[in-house]
Amino acid sequence: MASIPYENTTAGDQALVAAQKILSTFGCQAFGTMIDNERGCTIVQFKWRGRQISLEASWRGYANAWLKAHPYSERWNGPTKQRWDQKALGIAQTAVCSVLRDWIKGQVTAIECGVMSFDAVFMPHILLPTGERVIDKAKALLPPPAEDKVVALPSNR
Repeated sequence: MASIPYENTTAGDQALVAAQKILSTFGCQAFGTMIDNERGCTIVQFKWRGRQISLEASWRGYANAWLKAHPYSERWNGPTKQRWDQKALGIAQTAVCSVLRDWIKGQVTAIECGVMSFDAVFMPHILLPTGERVIDKAKALLPPPAEDKVVALPSNR
């Protein structure tokens, strides 16, 4: 079976604590994380020089990538496809924490080294006074893409 980055990570919440330390050292005044089970994502929010930032990482997107690399087979993976899908979501929930940590570290490093500005890095994720992110507002103005890479897993409800 093929592997994908972060599939074997175990850091989980520890990765989010590390992200908080990175942002604190960078000068952020506030930091918080949230789990959105309904949308299947981990959210990191922080405030820097009066700007509210909200980053989201999809477990469902990661789980679908993992399932593509590790397709279900009754012969190899056990009795039910539902259990295999749940395993993928569990791996994804842990993996996206490390993805967020490393993404934040890379972006903060780019800002600190003068490679990119804060706005160039985080503008899509800035919260508007309405509570919407700039990226979500902009996406509403654009036609949908021909293909969206983040695909939701079927709901088990």
